[in-house]
Amino acid sequence: MPGSALAIGTIFFAFQIYGDFSGYSDIAIGLAKLFGFSLMQNFAFPYFSRDIAEFWRRWHISLSTWFRDYVYIPLGGSKNGTAKSIRNTLIIFLVSGFWHGANWTFLVWGFINALLFIPLLISDKNRKNIEIIKPSFNFRGIYEIIKMFATFLITCFAWIFFRAENLNHALKIVSRIFSKSLFTEFHFPISNDINLILIILTFFISIEWIGRKRKYGIEWVQNIKHRYLRWGFYAFILFLIGMYMQTKETPFIYFQF
Repeated sequence: MPGSALAIGTIFFAFQIYGDFSGYSDIAIGLAKLFGFSLMQNFAFPYFSRDIAEFWRRWHISLSTWFRDYVYIPLGGSKNGTAKSIRNTLIIFLVSGFWHGANWTFLVWGFINALLFIPLLISDKNRKNIEIIKPSFNFRGIYEIIKMFATFLITCFAWIFFRAENLNHALKIVSRIFSKSLFTEFHFPISNDINLILIILTFFISIEWIGRKRKYGIEWVQNIKHRYLRWGFYAFILFLIGMYMQTKETPFIYFQF
């Protein structure tokens, strides 16, 4: 496929794996709640992050905090100088990659994230963006939005290695994307559905954007005073699930991990 198709596919995969794993986590949280257990939030609007450090505070929170508490801190954390902090960070990300599978692609994925994280650690900016993004119509607000999009794109780049079957496959995809074919017309097997996919993605991104200051994206709906509007929204969500539910079994991507 040309670079243009692979670039769009990479962005689509970013949303696929987010929907897969975030939904997978929400189902677990909801089922646990039925039995009286309160599990921790596992995702906090990760694609609205402004740097890779913020992304990892918002993506797969349970794994990140486990590695922090049981690997990073026992190794010395960030208390023994910059060199050891860099070493510990590199170990954390490589182990995180290896946790996903014994494949070079996962190790490279972890290494890429480490390379993106370490400059923030050295410049002491890894804890800069704590609060969720609050854009405004000024230079700073526009700059925040640009950082958010840039973080999303570099995250998508790292996902190539996560998704690829092997390292050679990943490098072929990267070389295609960063070639002249990036600007050529493409045709997917699902070309007729792309506009509909984009509409649905825009809808769900908008829902998360509106609810980004809360714990969960859909939480704000409970504040709608008119009961019929509130239940109408829930019914619409169920309708979408029913419309796009696969008739064959489709295992979660993250089930393999």
